[in-house]
Amino acid sequence: MSIFRSALVTETRKAVTSRVLRWTTGLLLVSVTALVAGILAAMKLGDPQLTAKLGPIADLDGWSALLAIAAQITAAGVMPALGIGLSWMIGREFADGTITGLFALPVPRWAIALAKLLIYLAWTIAVSLALCATLLTLGLLLGHGAPGPTEWQALARQIPVTIFVGLAATPAAWATTLGRGLLPGIATAIGLLVIAQVMAFIGVGAWFPIVTPALWAINPDSVTAGQLALIPSVPFLFGALTLVAWHRLQLDK
Repeated sequence: MSIFRSALVTETRKAVTSRVLRWTTGLLLVSVTALVAGILAAMKLGDPQLTAKLGPIADLDGWSALLAIAAQITAAGVMPALGIGLSWMIGREFADGTITGLFALPVPRWAIALAKLLIYLAWTIAVSLALCATLLTLGLLLGHGAPGPTEWQALARQIPVTIFVGLAATPAAWATTLGRGLLPGIATAIGLLVIAQVMAFIGVGAWFPIVTPALWAINPDSVTAGQLALIPSVPFLFGALTLVAWHRLQLDK
């Protein structure tokens, strides 16, 4: 336990002092906020093309419009950003060429990988809370006033939506390990987003865990508790595969 605690402390220190995670977090918050504000502004101008694309959302206003737009953007656009952060956490030793030094440590490599995955989960939760606070600030600045009970519920749902998307991005950790670099993980995160959009378009449904967060964000009533319960299967499976891959790492291949 003390050995794992040492790995957790070390990896936490790396994450806290990382410019990559700070910039990724900042850009994610700014981009989501800017997109929501931009779409709301375009709605007020009555852009017919945008109105057609938004569908029922175009008839909403105030907090309802803001949160509905934010839910769609979060479900569709947050995964690449979280995937970049995860790829960096798992693959920084490969990118920096310091992976060989881990073989000389008394800490098992799988323990190091587990610490990285737990820190990624903590970072994802922190991002979800920050995004919720940012959207609340945006709504207040736009003059929507204090959210009502329904709006608070929709705003709070941004937190689990972001976390679910982060859990669905876990395969990027395995890809980063197998590919021995950051790019395979980043490419996997982008690929997962594409797969989720295609699966949602062809109507696969919420039983596919990578699609479930997006469907739940857009229409919570269309997703059952059992379907939501399948989402953790993704990090459990690919987290275990990542730990095994780190345990079997060799210097020559």
